[in-house]
Amino acid sequence: MALNDPNGDKKDAALKAQRFKMLEDIAKDLSGDVSFPTCFDAALQIRNVLHDPDVSLREIARVVRLEPLVAVKLLRVANSAAHNPNGKPIADVEAALQRIGLNLARSVALAVAMDQLLRSKELVGFAGISKGLWLHTVQTAAAARVLARRMTRLNPEDAMLAGLVHDLGAFYMLYRATQYDELRIRPDTVKYLIIQWHESIGETLMAALGLPEHIIEGVRDHDQSRPFVQTPRTLSDVVYVANIVAGGIDEWAHLDDAGDNNAGEYRTPEYLALGEEIEAEYAELYGALTGAG
Repeated sequence: MALNDPNGDKKDAALKAQRFKMLEDIAKDLSGDVSFPTCFDAALQIRNVLHDPDVSLREIARVVRLEPLVAVKLLRVANSAAHNPNGKPIADVEAALQRIGLNLARSVALAVAMDQLLRSKELVGFAGISKGLWLHTVQTAAAARVLARRMTRLNPEDAMLAGLVHDLGAFYMLYRATQYDELRIRPDTVKYLIIQWHESIGETLMAALGLPEHIIEGVRDHDQSRPFVQTPRTLSDVVYVANIVAGGIDEWAHLDDAGDNNAGEYRTPEYLALGEEIEAEYAELYGALTGAG
């Protein structure tokens, strides 16, 4: 861009204005019932499974675990006053389905998945980023479940859910960015905005969606560097380590490629010993999408 280029100045001003407008609109949006797509393939598989009249609760749970927003909205119904008179929130997707019953579970999951399929066309320009982010999410969920099971006394289902939703704010921001012309054509700018804001916006989003407080606490600051976690003790430790094992804090640099990411200092004997089990867990989760496993 030439010095003192008035057209360039206008573009920069328009970009800054749309950045601010997006963040302002997000703040308003979070006060209502939020809906956004994450992964087209996962939503499509949920729709296909739910169209089977003989599908079981276990099979619904198997595919719902792949889609963060569908899982969260089912949990919100299960933890509502109508279905949880004792006020004991749960974070296990299959337990949530059992609590609300097959018919309501099918209705809620299908409604959310269909809405996502309709909205997914708007993410076409960011397809590589959204798919990479979703794969990272499933890998983190798998790693969190294994870490909790093998290295802590935490509930592995809580850990898996926390891994599944840890980047929920990023999915939401990616979708919201498609609403603005100046951002839609600048994926690097969108990545920068997401890196800066997805954790705080994600926390507000999860609270608005009614996720249990211990899950929200567990994913807080998951991308903020901290001292090496020799042995995870809390849900926050598990999510932090799982996030790194599944790509690292710098995952955003790798969303457009299929290469392996370096987990750095977490390539210790204790963590490496869990590698095969994490891969098997990931394959089982991903198999629900492909129909394998």
